[in-house]
Amino acid sequence: MSKKLIVYYSMDGNTKMIAKMIHEKTGADMVMLNTVIPYTGTDEEIVQQGREEVNRGHLPDLEPLPVHLAEYDTIILGTPTWWYTMAPAVHSFIRRNNLSGKTVIPFQTHAGWPGHTLQDIEAAAKGAQVRNGKQIQFSAQEFGKLVTPEKEVREWIETL
Repeated sequence: MSKKLIVYYSMDGNTKMIAKMIHEKTGADMVMLNTVIPYTGTDEEIVQQGREEVNRGHLPDLEPLPVHLAEYDTIILGTPTWWYTMAPAVHSFIRRNNLSGKTVIPFQTHAGWPGHTLQDIEAAAKGAQVRNGKQIQFSAQEFGKLVTPEKEVREWIETL
C-alpha cells in the first residue's frame, strides 16, 4: 500500500473542502500550499493579479512544506482553476519538486469552465504517473455549494 499525501492550494475554501473530504475518507496526510507573499486585496484585485500571473507564467515562492515528499508514493494534488489552468502556487509546487516515479492524482475545482487544468498538470508533472483526475464544479453564485453531485465526488474519492 502506498503512502499518500494530499497537497492543495485554496483561495476561497472550495478546494480545501474537497481536500478535507479526501483526508477524512483516506486518512492521507494533508498540507496546504502557502505563498510567501499572500494574496491580498478585494476579490476583483486578486482575480486580476491571478490573471496576470497565469499569463506571464509567474511561479510564486512557497513556504516550506512540513513534510518530506520523498516519504510519499502518491500525491493527491488539488487546485482551483485560475484562468483555465492550475493556480500559480500549484504550478510552483510541481516545478520545484521532483515528482518522478510518483503517482499524481489531480483534482481541480471551478465555478464555470474547467479549462485545461488537468491536462496542464499532467504536462508539468514530468516523470510522474498522472491518473484518475477529477473536475469538481462549484456554484458561481453560492460559495461552497457543489454543482457536481456530492455522490459523484464521494465515489471518486472511493477510488483513491
